[in-house]
Amino acid sequence: MTQVRQPLDAGLRALESEAIYVIREVFGQFERPILLFSGGKDSIVLAHLAARAFAPARVPFKLVHVDTGHNFEETLAFRERFAESLGCDLVVKQVQELIDAGRLVEEPGPHPSRNGLQTQTLLEAIADLKADAAMGGARRDEEKARAKERFFSFRDRFGQWDPKAQRPELWSLFNGRKHPGEHFRVFPLSNWTELDIWRYIAAREIEMPSLYFSHRRHVILRQGVLYADTPYTAALPGETVLEKEVRFRTIGDATCTGAIESRARTIEEVIVELGLTRVTERNTRGDDKRSEAAMEDRKRLGYF
Repeated sequence: MTQVRQPLDAGLRALESEAIYVIREVFGQFERPILLFSGGKDSIVLAHLAARAFAPARVPFKLVHVDTGHNFEETLAFRERFAESLGCDLVVKQVQELIDAGRLVEEPGPHPSRNGLQTQTLLEAIADLKADAAMGGARRDEEKARAKERFFSFRDRFGQWDPKAQRPELWSLFNGRKHPGEHFRVFPLSNWTELDIWRYIAAREIEMPSLYFSHRRHVILRQGVLYADTPYTAALPGETVLEKEVRFRTIGDATCTGAIESRARTIEEVIVELGLTRVTERNTRGDDKRSEAAMEDRKRLGYF
């Protein structure tokens, strides 16, 4: 697959500089920061920026992935290869281990998802690693609850978030002061859009998982979302497995991440497609469709 390198224009340079500044601020203000890494495009770009921020030294943060056990195989293979390419330490925390230990219970019902079970696994990972800041690739343009997040977003000692109790951020002054047991979630890509991410990927020639590009796949149309046919999303009575040419705009747990019909097979074709679409990125996420405030409710409990 031949890609045509796109220029890094002034807008992307400004976003890149801002994100690197925030990453370096985290390194300066916190003792044990981590970088949350899902293998999706945003966390890949964030890890790439962390590498640029400290080059030629190694990234001084661990990459942490909360693995639901229902992730796409392509994501897991890419995760290992990408972390190794950056020379980063990768820590994987398994939701299954908490289920086996009796600390989490599988969701009942016809469409169970482990998406919500990631919260407790993440909070225990932060505690185990004694992390005082967890950086992630969330962006304000993704979803209205994420739009409320500051660059440095405070979490109490239970890992909970109160959007009305965040600290003001004047210009580029970030306040990371906290008490023992509290931590911050930090979002260096807050001001980026989905299109910015893809234009930056093209300009910096960053490798992406194959799931982001059009391919033929067996899928199931369920409640308006095209789910991949996997052992965790098997067709229910009355549902039909279809074969379609699809790609994914977001990558997460297979039980809540939907695909879109698409013929975009290259980064350039993805950029063109995004310029024409009028459907939001999170429209394919079953977890966000559960209620009007689904994301905010999860985030208040500690979800990323």
